Amino acid sequence: MNSLSLALKQLRYQNTAFWRNPVAAFFTFVFPLMFLVILNLLFGSHDLEVPGGTVNTSTFYVPAIGALSVITTCYTNLAIWMSFSRDEGILKRIRGAPIPTWSFLVGRIAHAVLLGLLLMAIVAAAGVLFYDVDLPTNTLPAFVVTLALGAATFCALGLAVMKVIPNAEASPAIVNASILPLMFISDIFIPLHDAPGWLTTFANIFPVRHLSVAMQTSFNPFEEGLGFEPVHLLVLAAWMAAGMLIALRTFSWEPRR
Repeated sequence: MNSLSLALKQLRYQNTAFWRNPVAAFFTFVFPLMFLVILNLLFGSHDLEVPGGTVNTSTFYVPAIGALSVITTCYTNLAIWMSFSRDEGILKRIRGAPIPTWSFLVGRIAHAVLLGLLLMAIVAAAGVLFYDVDLPTNTLPAFVVTLALGAATFCALGLAVMKVIPNAEASPAIVNASILPLMFISDIFIPLHDAPGWLTTFANIFPVRHLSVAMQTSFNPFEEGLGFEPVHLLVLAAWMAAGMLIALRTFSWEPRR
């Protein structure tokens, strides 16, 4: 059996294990929908200025919560799961098993990416059904490309952040502390069009804002072009390359002493 077939089998195993834990699966899907409902209850009655016109705030929150879903599944959940697997010796046993290590990693990462895309589809469907959000069709390829690149970027960063996680018990605190503050200043929970310049400059250093802005552009119903944001996508690609480099150099298959 070749390595690609083993990677697909690993993907199928991860998918089966995920759905056999119904409580975890339930809250994985409820979490972004809960944010979508709460934020629309708080801010959904307002109009928002976007390039080309005015939209209701729900149109802002669908791609924003989609970005949140991708980050949660591909960064937060992946890093925490890998940390626990490392401390429990699962990664060490996989390292000594006949399966190529890259097949295991590809299968695990592919599952996180597909889960993020599924969450985005559910959030978009909820926006259309309950909040009268229009799905732009001319920018759909840009939206899909941005989602895929964002998912790959945060998967790479999820593996890279394990370098600073000393043990599994510390992983939720470290991972959430590294990502939640950025969400509040990166157009995820609140549209920050009037934010101080220094805060926007600081947010632009990190990939969260670039993913959010690129998704907002590709979801803008007034966008006349293809919806691609080359600069933001290049920044995401640079962060993905940096994350992959750090992960390749520092990833540990054995528990930390």
